[in-house]
Amino acid sequence: MKRLFLTLAMLSTIFAVHSQQKKPVAKKTKKTPVTTPVSSDKLQYPKTQKIEHTDTYHGTTVADPYRWLENDTAKAVKDWVTAENKVTFSYLDKIPYRKDFQKAIEKVYNYPKYSAPFRKGEWFYFYKNDGLQNQSVLYRQQGLEGAPELVIDPNKLSPDGTTRLTNFSLSKDGNYAGVGLSKGGSDWQEYYVMDTKTKQNLADKLEWVKVSGISWQGNGFYYSRYPKPEGSELAAKNENHQVWFHQVGTDQSADKLVFEDKNNLQRFHITQTTEDEKFVILNISDRSKGLDGNAVYYMDDFKGRFEPMIQEITNNSYDVIDNDGKELIVLTNDGAPNYKIARFNTETSTWKTIITERSAVLTNATIAGGKLFVSYLQDVTSHVFVYDLMGNLENEIQLPGPGTASGFGGDKDDTFVFYTFTSFTYPPTIYKYDIATKKSEVFRKPEIQFNPEDYETKQVFYPSKDNTKIPMFITYKKGMKLDGNNVTLLYGYGGFNITLNPSFSPFLIPFLDQGGVYAQANLRGGGEYGEKWHEQGMKLKKQNVFDDFISAGEYLISEKYTSKEKLAIRGGSNGGLLVGAVINQRPDLFKVAIPQVGVMDMLRFHKFTIGWNWIADYGSADNAEEFKVLYGYSPIHNIKEVAYPATLITTADHDDRVVPAHSFKYAATLQEKQKGTAPVLIRVDVNSGHGASNTQKNIETTADIYSFIFYNMNVKPVFPQ
Repeated sequence: MKRLFLTLAMLSTIFAVHSQQKKPVAKKTKKTPVTTPVSSDKLQYPKTQKIEHTDTYHGTTVADPYRWLENDTAKAVKDWVTAENKVTFSYLDKIPYRKDFQKAIEKVYNYPKYSAPFRKGEWFYFYKNDGLQNQSVLYRQQGLEGAPELVIDPNKLSPDGTTRLTNFSLSKDGNYAGVGLSKGGSDWQEYYVMDTKTKQNLADKLEWVKVSGISWQGNGFYYSRYPKPEGSELAAKNENHQVWFHQVGTDQSADKLVFEDKNNLQRFHITQTTEDEKFVILNISDRSKGLDGNAVYYMDDFKGRFEPMIQEITNNSYDVIDNDGKELIVLTNDGAPNYKIARFNTETSTWKTIITERSAVLTNATIAGGKLFVSYLQDVTSHVFVYDLMGNLENEIQLPGPGTASGFGGDKDDTFVFYTFTSFTYPPTIYKYDIATKKSEVFRKPEIQFNPEDYETKQVFYPSKDNTKIPMFITYKKGMKLDGNNVTLLYGYGGFNITLNPSFSPFLIPFLDQGGVYAQANLRGGGEYGEKWHEQGMKLKKQNVFDDFISAGEYLISEKYTSKEKLAIRGGSNGGLLVGAVINQRPDLFKVAIPQVGVMDMLRFHKFTIGWNWIADYGSADNAEEFKVLYGYSPIHNIKEVAYPATLITTADHDDRVVPAHSFKYAATLQEKQKGTAPVLIRVDVNSGHGASNTQKNIETTADIYSFIFYNMNVKPVFPQ
């Protein structure tokens, strides 16, 4: 199991909120129709009404004139979105090479893509996308030489191909599978049960599922969900996350409530079972209180009660990898910021460290074939070691080179495991590792029209504002001249202990083929160097992340990769916040900005869906000290009346993680205050979510972004005829 981090993708110092502290006070609203000025001689933006509204935070009055845009289901907001999209797509339609970029991306992306297989008995399951399929298809085959047969084709589950297969979990005997589906990009899921012999779904249907796994035990499984809405409610609230047990062949109404905590409604409760199904592990997190770690309870052999392994939630993380008899093997950062592995004895409640902390950060650990496969990150590149279950080192797995290795999962009786290796110029290649011989061999290599010898990647370490050395990967075509005239795209994230690993993306090839430079900065706030690196970019220290990103841009300019007129920045989710904050602080440094599904209102993010989950990383405006920092960089609240870079904001109507209101309010404010002639556009995708809900939408969005960048840099790409 992967380490439990409830981030924007699932969704550290604690700063207490004083009980006597005043909460934000909302004043009565007064409608005052005002229209935004046109910030470009060539663009006429929609008229956006301003309605006077203020909140008071700790004695500071804050205006929020676009509060009405938070109600994304209201007719007025839908009309605004339609009008904005009309302006945006009219602009994009006029870019002469927009369709050329889309065709180029489709061409290079159109090759078979496979996942590494996973075994259950004699069957090997794997995902495959023929090339341009909107969703990858699940297949299985008997043995590694058997003929593949179709299991689930999500492309046939919706007319527009936006229904995704989010979970497929096999029972221990392989006779059943729990199947999770998401529609239109939503984080909400529905669970079904498949009879794997007939490959037909049973009548079982489970609703209101979010932030959940499928953990089998016997003839059923544990899962997490929210209470069913009552009365006139249209959707479940993101409160009172419950654990239920579902028995195969029964209605959801018959499910057994296993755990809930009505005294802490914003906690997450997620279960897992050990491979032998003798232990049920309950992970509890409470990031809404600013706590970055988790508590862990276990239930042994159907006793029907949970016992504490870690009783209280702190900033320490604990991830049960599996059991070895009565002992649980645990990955933790308790007293080890770079993580260690320990054993917890469930009979004596005692701990023993078996793999001590290293200078490199331990990122993942799995058990297969009676061995521990332990992955480390050294300067953002993977190193994988094999240990026995008592923590004795046996060997290092020789990887093809610097890059990212993932996988190594399996059962205790496996004789081999699969892993995938990739880097910026190394397409994902699946390897089979034989445990006995300690040798790897290529199992499946992608058939892609791409010559890695035409490109190169270098890793540099540049100084940030406080002289901290920040790693960054830079990729481009060989022979490129360092003359300061190259179109450059700088990407960053910097948060939630998430690492930006070096990995291959076919979407980058058309950009690189036009002479583009791609730079990926490993900013503080991520997990590249363990918990200390994470802590340097969270809460009161969030400005370090922005300084790191600004310094990355300055480095690329000083080293003649690019110039201010040819530098674009891009980031999504927490990275969208990054882009928004940075162009407020240094609007002169960048020519183009692409903030995607960004967290733009740092005073109200915790009031939408599961936004409270991010307080552990950001802090909260309810805390006076944290409010001061949040208000100081919040993208919406720090837009000035200056010349901003050309900005293309992207979001989606079904994003129920970072709700589109963030981008709506941000776009309206930036359009109002833009004093330059560069365009400020918002692109709102339909029937999509926090990420593109299918392949076609992903391709179209990427083509629009590249076209927007080149067009606003006055660089005409050349495509082969």
